[in-house]
Parts: sequence; structure tokens; C-alpha cells
Amino acid sequence: MSMRKTSPSKAALAGFRILVGRARHQASALSAELRRLGAEVIEIPFIEIRKPRSYTPLDTALKAIAEYDWLILTSVNGVDAIGARMRRLGIAAKNLKHLKIAAIGPATREEIEKLGLRVAVVPQRYIAESVVESLRGKVEGKRVLLARAKIARDVIPRELRKMRAQVDVVEAYETIIPASSRARLRSIMKDPHRRPQIVTFTSSSTVKNFAALLGGPGRPAHTGLEGIQFASIGPITSATLREFGFPVHIEATEYTIPGLTKAIRSAAHKSRI
Repeated sequence: MSMRKTSPSKAALAGFRILVGRARHQASALSAELRRLGAEVIEIPFIEIRKPRSYTPLDTALKAIAEYDWLILTSVNGVDAIGARMRRLGIAAKNLKHLKIAAIGPATREEIEKLGLRVAVVPQRYIAESVVESLRGKVEGKRVLLARAKIARDVIPRELRKMRAQVDVVEAYETIIPASSRARLRSIMKDPHRRPQIVTFTSSSTVKNFAALLGGPGRPAHTGLEGIQFASIGPITSATLREFGFPVHIEATEYTIPGLTKAIRSAAHKSRI
């Protein structure tokens, strides 16, 4: 047996089993950081990202991109879709150089910059309400393109229209419940040797789908989860957890994956004191 000592920082989450419910292709960043801190990570996606039924509205908007003043992107998934359709349609980044672009957070900004585009606005808090506030006084009379998931909160288009902006909302992707996760999730929740101590939630959609995967006719999703801590990426996700009858034990103060990791680490430290 190796006698090599592990540094305290690397062992911060040793002894914790943590369930990561991000979409399969997006789970790696959170999982890797949690494992680096010593956690045992279980990956069961609560959400699956899928192409929209039709790209026609998004393609039409991109072909007419010269007519827009602002582009708003609220997730990495939206950026990925925009980039893929630009390549498919042969639209170069220079065709979007005139746009002012708003990104909901640093991860989204990074992906936009990889397309060769410059981001004008990143709100102080990475939620829709903060996006709205960051655009106050900037969009009156302007034409705005919002590319987002099929089902999303209507805060941004509603509030920007009140500011007399002309807002076009196009579907860039949709999120669905991965049916293959249902049996695995129910199985580990019943097994005390595999059951997680912490479950992570990175969006309201992950909460809704977690409830759907565990629940069913006559089976409230929030029962049988005693002793499990729920970790939320921010206040909107936390509000959805409470709406579905789940407690919120951990909430990130910075609404990012690093922020969520930091909050989990802090909570784990306090539980050991």
C-alpha cells in the first residue's frame, strides 16, 4: 500500500459520494474537479441536449443577421448550435462583427470567443434578470436575437420588449429527459452502499427532470431522500428545487461550475468541524 500523503486541499471531499446530473457531454468539468478534491463521483444525466425539431427559424435569423443589433446567448449549448449552423450555412464570423453580444456567464463568453466573436456584456450575476439589467438603456429601438432552448423562462424577451426592443426568440436546441437514467437513478437511491451524500443541480431543467425520473403515479419524487444534501448552482435553480418539495442545503454564490464546486467544498469542510 502506498504511504504517500494526500494534501488537505486534494482530500477536501474524500469520503463523499456526489451525484452529477449534468448532460453526459457536459458532466466532465464538474466531475473532474470533484474527483480532484477526493470525491467519489456518480454520473447519471438528468438532462439530454437534443437538436430542435427544425433549424429553420435559427437558420433564417442567421441569414438575416445583418438586420440585428444584439445577439443574446444564455448557455454554451446555444453557442454550440450557433457555431454549427454558421458552419453549415457558410456564414463567417466577420458577418457577425457588427453585433453587440451578451453572454450570460464566463463559460458562455469563452465559447463565443472561440467563434472569433467579441462579447460586449456579461452580467454581474449569471441569471436572466441580471442580463436584463445589464441591457437597460442599451436596447431601446434595437433589434435583438435571442437563441435559447425550446422551453425557457420568458424573463429576457418580456422585459426587453418593455424597453421597446424588437426581440426575436429562436430555438437553438431542446432538452429532454434521458429515459435510460430512470432505472439507474432509482437503483442507487435504494442502495445504501451506492447512495450519494450530495446531488448537484446546475439548472432548473435538471431539477424538473430529476423529479420526473424519481417520481411517478402515487410516488412523490421528494420522499425517500432523507440524509441527502442538495447542491444548487444558484437562486433560480434553488427556487425550482423548493417548488418541487426538495430542500436546498448548498447554493453557489457564483453561479458557475467552479462556484458550485467551491460551495460543495465549503459545506463539506463545515460538516467535518
